Amino acid sequence: MKKSIVFFLLISGLSFSQQPKVKISNLQPKTEDTVFPVVSYPENPRVENKINTFLQVDQLEYVPGSGGNPFKRASTATNSYSNYLNFYSWEKIETPKNILSIAIDGEASGAYPEEFADWKNFDLRTGNYINPEDLFQAESFKTINGLIQKRIQKRVGDFLNQLKSEKNISEGTQDQIALYEDCFMEYTLNGIKYFFGKDKLTFVAGRCSNHAMRALDDLGSHEIAFTYKELDKYWSSYAKNLISGSEKLNKTSPGNKLFKGKIDGKYPITVLINGINEDDSFSAMYWYDKNKKPINWRGEFIHDHFSITEDDYHSEELKEWIPRALIEADLKGNKIIGTWQDYKTKKYLTLELEEL
Repeated sequence: MKKSIVFFLLISGLSFSQQPKVKISNLQPKTEDTVFPVVSYPENPRVENKINTFLQVDQLEYVPGSGGNPFKRASTATNSYSNYLNFYSWEKIETPKNILSIAIDGEASGAYPEEFADWKNFDLRTGNYINPEDLFQAESFKTINGLIQKRIQKRVGDFLNQLKSEKNISEGTQDQIALYEDCFMEYTLNGIKYFFGKDKLTFVAGRCSNHAMRALDDLGSHEIAFTYKELDKYWSSYAKNLISGSEKLNKTSPGNKLFKGKIDGKYPITVLINGINEDDSFSAMYWYDKNKKPINWRGEFIHDHFSITEDDYHSEELKEWIPRALIEADLKGNKIIGTWQDYKTKKYLTLELEEL
């Protein structure tokens, strides 16, 4: 109990007075549809570069320094989502010393326009994206998932009770009741958005409605907040050091990280591995440092081993993707060591990467 109190006091007393001098401005060219954050951190240019590279590659599919308009793929729907993306605003959230949390709002237009809100959280000691699964002890994942789901269920349940208590229930209210009774609420750490605050961690789960039913959805998305003190017994060592303002670093998962290295010992590349899903699948994007053109990977990460396919083109005749290369590699500490095999010639080239 005393340890918990000391930890909480460290969070509330020390973390904020020493907040690094991180500033955020607008990525150019800024228009009403391209209001996107770019981070400035003069005290640590390495961290600044990693955060900006992650944000621009992850959100815009643009490699910094590659020339041209960074919003081109987003504004022309030539990105991997095939959606037009507009970015309307961003906000820097007040957080503990070691953390940068940025809220981003915009709109995605595919078959129809859809507003979105997203949050990106970074460790200011390393520049790494903060994965939610790294924040908790492995044996606590199920408990945390349960706590999140229980609060969503209560929020929806309370509103359902309110609707059902109305006299002379209208047809519209009956439609609302049906909507919330059928609501998906089984969110887990791997598939939920979140952001840090001054003294709490907030999870954001998707709303109960699809686009067609949105007019009936008075609740909207679910923001479920836990104070840091509430989560104290579930934190991993990494989370405790992160939140308390400690400079002590801990090993974290490879998802949402940047790696740099070479193919065949002579072709410099940079890789961004995206989040690893619950079924061990993941996507990634890499580029040769010389031309900075993004290339997509897809694969699995199981027991510290990567099995990856690099696609060449989609065959309309076969109705499938034709590979360009197959990659097999192992995670060894902060390095990825393996081979890149040309799919046509079967020639093997070495692959060596190290976490940035």
